[in-house]
Amino acid sequence: MGTYTISGSYIQPTFPSLGHSPFASKLPFIRKLGFFNSAACAGFSSFEVKDVSFRPPGTQLYLLKDVSLSLPEKRFGLIFGQSGSGKTTLLQLLAGLSKPTTGSICVQRYDDKGHPIVSPEKLTPERVGIVFQFPERYFLADSVLGEITFGWPRQKGNLQLKQQLALNLQRAINWVGLSGIPLDKDPHSLSGGYKRRLALAIQLVQTPDLLILDEPLAGLDWKARAELVRLLKYLKTELTILVVSHDLKELAALVDCSWRMEMGGLLRKEPLAL
Repeated sequence: MGTYTISGSYIQPTFPSLGHSPFASKLPFIRKLGFFNSAACAGFSSFEVKDVSFRPPGTQLYLLKDVSLSLPEKRFGLIFGQSGSGKTTLLQLLAGLSKPTTGSICVQRYDDKGHPIVSPEKLTPERVGIVFQFPERYFLADSVLGEITFGWPRQKGNLQLKQQLALNLQRAINWVGLSGIPLDKDPHSLSGGYKRRLALAIQLVQTPDLLILDEPLAGLDWKARAELVRLLKYLKTELTILVVSHDLKELAALVDCSWRMEMGGLLRKEPLAL
């Protein structure tokens, strides 16, 4: 297993057999209790959206109507469709930022034959990481470290939690390829591609079971887009990813499941035809 050394304002990963590539490390993926941690249990888990409709409070207009999808663990899902069709609204429901008017969002465990083996478990916000479109617009801190740790517990106690977060921080920085960036660097001075990497690291520190990305390639030049696609290919081996994007060709090679969102909030499964 690799180790980390903190040198000045840098975190430098060291991997005896894998070198220093940010995409080469296979660090243990620390799962939250109660999810994906039954090594001896056969089968798989899946994120399930069942007959979800959503009407904003105080209105009669439904933005989503009877939406259903199933995304197995460690798969890459893509939702595409016209702007204004309800794609981002669905992501907000999955992240727990809004509640469905009707329907449910849960995690279901299946046996090897695809039969449910336990009752579905509600998907809580703590299990989900979400990166919105142009996340760099919402950076608040004046350093990379401050941005990643913004919102961490500030109380003197809870040492064990802080130690765990520190380990998660090291892993997240390595995963996204930020190990050579000074932690005291102003995040607003980073290139567009590295700002997106930082936004991903912020969410990965929390070890989400589901990572949601809204238009992750938007506004990036061709080089940064290619680098981010390579990063997502690596992250796909470690966790489940659901993306909303118009950039179908660049992401097609990663996609396991895809859906089209029609105007009026109607979702249907549709393979990419590229």
